[in-house]
Amino acid sequence: MLDRGTDSEAPADYPEYAHAVAGDVTGHAAELGLLVCGNGLGVSMVANRHAGVRAARCLTTEDARSSRTHNNANILCLGGRITAPEEAAAILSAFIDSQFEGGRHARRVSQFDL
Repeated sequence: MLDRGTDSEAPADYPEYAHAVAGDVTGHAAELGLLVCGNGLGVSMVANRHAGVRAARCLTTEDARSSRTHNNANILCLGGRITAPEEAAAILSAFIDSQFEGGRHARRVSQFDL
């Protein structure tokens, strides 16, 4: 496990951390990544700028499952201010425990990158 996060509660520039995690995933240092910012949107936008990254902001366990099974998401993005710790743990578990189904979804995922 790689930890690219801050060890402080002081405000941080989230793009720095999102780029680091996206680089770990695209560079094959990690198969999956987890990013957290206030609402999960900023880190997902930054991470998705990297070719081959499919970062998904998930608010529910069903979001997490379908992002993996249908979209082959490789980075989970959570909102630290909007997701309770218990729910975040459940979402993370659903994300990690789900596998890409392939099939018709593989054809669609192959169309993601420009």
